Amino acid sequence: MISLHRPAPAEIRTFLAQQRGRPFSYPEVGASRGHPPAGYTVDHNRVRLGSGDAAWKAACEAIRTWRMGRLGWVELQAPEDARMEAGLEVAMLVRCFGLWWLNAARIVYTVDEDGPVRRFGFAYGTLEDHAEQGEERFTVEQLADGSVWYDLFAFSRPRFWMARLGRPLARRLQKRFQIDSKATMERAVQITTQSGVL
Repeated sequence: MISLHRPAPAEIRTFLAQQRGRPFSYPEVGASRGHPPAGYTVDHNRVRLGSGDAAWKAACEAIRTWRMGRLGWVELQAPEDARMEAGLEVAMLVRCFGLWWLNAARIVYTVDEDGPVRRFGFAYGTLEDHAEQGEERFTVEQLADGSVWYDLFAFSRPRFWMARLGRPLARRLQKRFQIDSKATMERAVQITTQSGVL
């Protein structure tokens, strides 16, 4: 959905409701758990957020509250008070060149592992009302040495004709998202751990 104005909350709710039951726009659903499928552009980014339990809890809370996808020019939209769980429809609201663009996705799986490496997060896959097709995984990890990392992994390719035609611009926006998302996660953990509020 493309608009000249920022969609109102009611429009976003309607858009999300319309996505229920719609199919994913790519066949390799869940592939971000392992090796990416052929034919897609792959992006993998990691950044160290800190160390220790306070950093881990802050990082998990930032994922749980969608902070990594709320960047000003991009906003991850989910139903109010929605729990992060498989099957939840979400949307990425993007502002570019004076236009607002809602892109539909659905959470494919969640991650909550307490093994030698602790992991927490989720992956979403694109639906038919999305400019791209593919999957993106947002996780935080705590390694055995106590260090906490944000891991952002995606495979994608253009689906909508404008995204195909403007592929260089679409790739610049994807790279900008990755940089801004990492910086937002770093700030979220730093602010929370410095304030001592968890």
